[in-house]
Amino acid sequence: MKPRNPPEPKPLFLERMQKLLPDKKDYQTYLEILKIHPVKSIRCNKLKISPLELKKKLEAKNWKIKQLWKRYPEVMIVESEVEPGEVGRALEHQLGYYYMQELASILPVIALEPKKDELVLDLCAAPGSKTTQLSSEMAGTGTIVANEVSMGRLKILASNLERCGAANTIITRKDGAAFCNRLKKYNPKMQFDKILVDAPCSGEGTLRSSLKTYAMWNIKTIQNLPKIQKNLVMSAFEILNPKGVLIYSTCTHAPEENEGVVDAVLKKFEGKVKLEKVNLPVKTREGIIKWDNREFLDEVKKCARIYPQDNNTEGFFIAKFRRVK
Repeated sequence: MKPRNPPEPKPLFLERMQKLLPDKKDYQTYLEILKIHPVKSIRCNKLKISPLELKKKLEAKNWKIKQLWKRYPEVMIVESEVEPGEVGRALEHQLGYYYMQELASILPVIALEPKKDELVLDLCAAPGSKTTQLSSEMAGTGTIVANEVSMGRLKILASNLERCGAANTIITRKDGAAFCNRLKKYNPKMQFDKILVDAPCSGEGTLRSSLKTYAMWNIKTIQNLPKIQKNLVMSAFEILNPKGVLIYSTCTHAPEENEGVVDAVLKKFEGKVKLEKVNLPVKTREGIIKWDNREFLDEVKKCARIYPQDNNTEGFFIAKFRRVK
């Protein structure tokens, strides 16, 4: 693992992380791993090649490949030293045989468990890492609606879907909540089996791979985003099948954007939705039920917090909702 010299995090950020990680050793381990580059992880695109065949091809290039999770052989780490940008420039990447995807970013789709022939919505889809993963897991069957509001990001999404051969995907461009509301109004019979809401967030979990996050971190962002995040999830529930599953995920540690959002959704849809424990191939910590002067429902403990120091990944948060009515 390569060391690096990140900037000093802002004092308020450190104060908040100390509250989340009250054990001094745990907190120090967290700070130390921020100084280390994340592993070079890739995900095999099973639409085009099997994990075994891809591993052989990459090892023929003298790349040292490790398959980290036995149940998910498509997830690989390039352990050998390669030239900067080589993993992205490689022919196998250009051909769509694999997607360069951070380990924690792979987990929301694993939690969603998409099946063949299902109707799936990826509400905040760009740049397409999770959309292409959905298509791969569904073996190109069923239908995925990939929605993205930003035209610039939508172009990147389209490029990645084409490179990976995700032909079972329809791209839409609409504000996420507006998309759900419009669909409910004009096509109420169209309901999704699975929905992924990988919401825009403050990105606290990405400090290892994005030095910009240090400068961009702002408490006002954390205070303002939950309104958008709640709106996305609550709107999405209106077009979810009875017994359908919705995954809400962020790449931040901020409870306001995580447990706070989940708590609000559970209260709004009381009796119509339940939280399920998330089973993942990594160490997770349960959701917190107290933050500052707020208390959340006990059920929120079923959420999964993923910290960088626990699995040598980025930070993530995942909640799994199931509609019961």
